[in-house]
Parts: sequence; C-alpha cells; structure tokens
Amino acid sequence: MSVHIDDTGAYVIDRDPTYFGPILNYLRHGKLVYNKELAEEGVLEEAEFYNITPLIKLIKERIVERDSKSTQQVPPKHVYRVLQCQEEELTQMVSTMSDGWKFEQMVNIGSSYSYGTEDQAEFLCVVSKELHTPGSGLGTEQSHKTKQQQQQQQQQQEEEEASQEEEHEEHEEQEEQEEQGGRQTTPNEWLRE
Repeated sequence: MSVHIDDTGAYVIDRDPTYFGPILNYLRHGKLVYNKELAEEGVLEEAEFYNITPLIKLIKERIVERDSKSTQQVPPKHVYRVLQCQEEELTQMVSTMSDGWKFEQMVNIGSSYSYGTEDQAEFLCVVSKELHTPGSGLGTEQSHKTKQQQQQQQQQQEEEEASQEEEHEEHEEQEEQEEQGGRQTTPNEWLRE
C-alpha cells in the first residue's frame, strides 16, 4: 500500500467512502454493520485493502452463507390421495401403485363387511406423489383426460402432415409427367403394346 501524506501531515487514502463506513463501524464496535443494499463484495475489497484479517474472514463467511441460501432449492410439493380398501385388497393396491405414487400411511377404520364368520378390516391408505413444478413455480398435474387429449391432438397433427406430404408428392409427380410431354405408360401397358 503506497502512502500519500498531504501538506499538513495527514494520510491521504483514495478509496470509495461508501464501503469505508462498514470498515469504520467494525473498527469502532467489533461488529460488521452495513446497509442491506451495500454489496458485501465491495466491503470485502476494502477489508482486504486495509488488511483487517478478522473482518475479511467474517465477510467471506457471510458471502458463503448468502450464496448457499440463494442456491437452496425450494422443497418439492406433494399431492396426496386417500384410498379406501379392504384388507384383502391391500397387497394388490400397494403393488400396482405407479407413476411416482408412494405409500405414506395406512389407517385401520374397522370392519364394516362380514363374509361368513370372518370380518374384513377396512383401511384408509394415504399415498403421495411429488408435484413437478415448471418455471412458473406453480405445480400442475395433468389429468388422464388431458393427456389423452394431447395425444389425440398430436396424432391428428401427424396425420395432417402425412396427408400434406402425400399431396405434395402427387403434385410433383403430375408436374414431372407434364414436363415429359404427356401421358406416362405403366409397366402393364408396356406389355400390351
């Protein structure tokens, strides 16, 4: 650090006064105090310029903490469903769960069915599925009906494209025949001639 002294013997330091305030507060109180609008990296530059090691360490810790908070992901949202089933249906229900559904909880709600001498226990089963959230942050789950509609629309679009391609090929064939000067003969017509 080069030192400049003015005519009165005072040290002249040409640094940004905005970022010097937190440095001065730290030297006065031993605490890092600054406005939230102030960039911590700017205060770090000043602390490094003045070589205040404890302050440098403190600011770096705050920057790491701030960055880790901003990169933490929002916990995923879940959709829950409650299914009612009998004891004999439990195994089948659990084994046929698909598409990301997970078993969460089972509550025995007693017996309301009688088959012969044995009572069949009845259960409420809670299942959940992680709700994928697109960029908007709002979770949406497509219904089965919506998926079918999208598949039908896609199939119609593919059929229309194929039809247009056929028409285009037929049109090109016609133009080619006209360029060759009239009627084309087919292999069957060749045999007759």
